[in-house]
Amino acid sequence: MSFMEELWNDIFLRQGKFRLGTDSVLLADFISLPKHAVVADLGSGSGALGLLLCAREPTCRVFGIEIDEESHRIAEQNVEENALRERLTPIWGDVRQIRALLPAGSVDCVISNPPYFPPGSGKVANARRSELTLNLSQLCAAAAWLLPSGGRFALVHRPERLCDIFCTLRENGLEPKRIRFVRHKQTSPICLVLIEARRGGKAGLSFEPDLIEFHGDGTQTEDYRVAYHRGEHL
Repeated sequence: MSFMEELWNDIFLRQGKFRLGTDSVLLADFISLPKHAVVADLGSGSGALGLLLCAREPTCRVFGIEIDEESHRIAEQNVEENALRERLTPIWGDVRQIRALLPAGSVDCVISNPPYFPPGSGKVANARRSELTLNLSQLCAAAAWLLPSGGRFALVHRPERLCDIFCTLRENGLEPKRIRFVRHKQTSPICLVLIEARRGGKAGLSFEPDLIEFHGDGTQTEDYRVAYHRGEHL
C-alpha cells in the first residue's frame, strides 16, 4: 500500500514499503549542491532524495539507481506524478555494477542514504538497512567511479560506523571535508552523522554545529524546522 506525502516546494512522494525518514530529509538539506549539478543517488529507493533535490535546486539533474524492483517502479510513478521526467531518471540496477550503468566522472555530486548495519550485526531485521546487497566499500568505490576530481559525495550514516566510513572514503580517494552530528535533543547522544567528501580533496575536515532536532519541551528547533520544512523558507 502506498500514499502521497508532500515534500518541499509542492513536490509529492508516493510511499512504498519504506517510509520517508528524517535521515533523507536532513541529507538533502546538507549536501552542497551547485546550480546545474548532475547528481547520482545510490540506493535511491522510491526516489525521495531525488525529489527533494529537484525541489531544492530547480536546475539540477538526478539519476537514481535502485536494485529493488518494487521501489524502482514506485520511483517511476513519482517522476511521472511530479512531471520531472526531464530532470529525474530512475535506473533499475545494481550499484555494485556501476561501471555498466553510468560513465566514469559523469556526475558532479553523489548522494546516498545507504544501509547502516553489516550483516550479522543483530541490529536490524529490515534488509533495506542491512548491507546485504551493498556494503560501505562497494558504495564508496561506486561514488569514486562516478565523480571527477573535486566532485562531492554526501551520505548519512550511524555514528558508530564513523571510523569505518573515514577509512573507506580515503581508501577510495574521497577526502572527508564536512561533518555534522544530529541529536534528538541537546543532551541526547549522537543519532546520525552527515558527511561530505571530495574526490581527490586535500586533508582538512570542517565540523559544523550539531543539528538538534527538538527542544527539551518536544518542540522543533529552528535548525530542524528549516531543514525539514525547507520549502517554507526559500
